[in-house]
Amino acid sequence: MGLLPCELKPMTERLFDRYTVRATAIAEGSRYTACMVVSPRGRAGFPVYFAICENRSFRDKALAEAAAAKALEAIEALEEDGTPVFPEGYTGFDDAPPSA
Repeated sequence: MGLLPCELKPMTERLFDRYTVRATAIAEGSRYTACMVVSPRGRAGFPVYFAICENRSFRDKALAEAAAAKALEAIEALEEDGTPVFPEGYTGFDDAPPSA
């Protein structure tokens, strides 16, 4: 018996005290943007979308989702309003840092 489509790629998410953060990709024309969706847990409010690697878009949705999942793992904390906090100097890119 084969896998159902929903079993091939489970939703990537992390739970924080007051928020649930999900990694996803959003289509913008023919390209995709990696992003985080921060939703309040157990209280009123609306989800907020944060673009990841804003100056890079992806032709392949799976690559954008992988970039978002990697960024999700790098989140150190969330600010009071749910804004993700990344390590100092974090860019989200695997590019080598500029040499001094």
